Amino acid sequence: MTIGEIMRVGPVLPVLVIDELAQAVPLAKALIAGGVRVLEVTLRTSVALAAIRAITREAPEAIVGVGTLTHPAEFIEASAAGARFGVSPGLTPALVEAARDSGLPWLPGVMTPSDVIAARLAGFRELKLFPAQQAGGIALLQALAGPFPDVAFCPTGGITAQIAPDFLALPNVACVGGSWLTPKAALAMNDWSAITALAKQASGLGRCFIS
Repeated sequence: MTIGEIMRVGPVLPVLVIDELAQAVPLAKALIAGGVRVLEVTLRTSVALAAIRAITREAPEAIVGVGTLTHPAEFIEASAAGARFGVSPGLTPALVEAARDSGLPWLPGVMTPSDVIAARLAGFRELKLFPAQQAGGIALLQALAGPFPDVAFCPTGGITAQIAPDFLALPNVACVGGSWLTPKAALAMNDWSAITALAKQASGLGRCFIS
């Protein structure tokens, strides 16, 4: 799948920080049960790559990606773990080269118009706006739509269940990223039914993205 196709599977891309490997598969299955199949497992913990391997092996219906890619070597590690796409908070020439060499579909992060121009020159039309709320949120996305009508965004950072519909109502937003599907309290209690309920709500959100 291309990164554009992956972004269009569902309206919400959950940003997962997995601290305990034993929770990886139950968490993935709880999200899948709620209709959320695309999962971004961030490289923010020591078990992230092992979690990707476990989910890929035991929940094959999931489309598992790796997030927080900030070093070129991580692309190869992510691919070896079974990740089907990658996400970065930013974009550099070294990361562009690593993404191309690895063949891993990649969603690079941008924050400014100059970032968007650099990404387009490198051949990318699907971008992560990060941190979305801090960068300007909906007003920024509306402003970017004029000069960059061919770019699709996944705003991430500060997105909540309450404001996600407002972002998804924008024609240049293909999906949104967020961590609200996996609240810390639910994870602490292994409350998978609560996470499934949140996933069902998220998967039911509408969007008016114009491809």
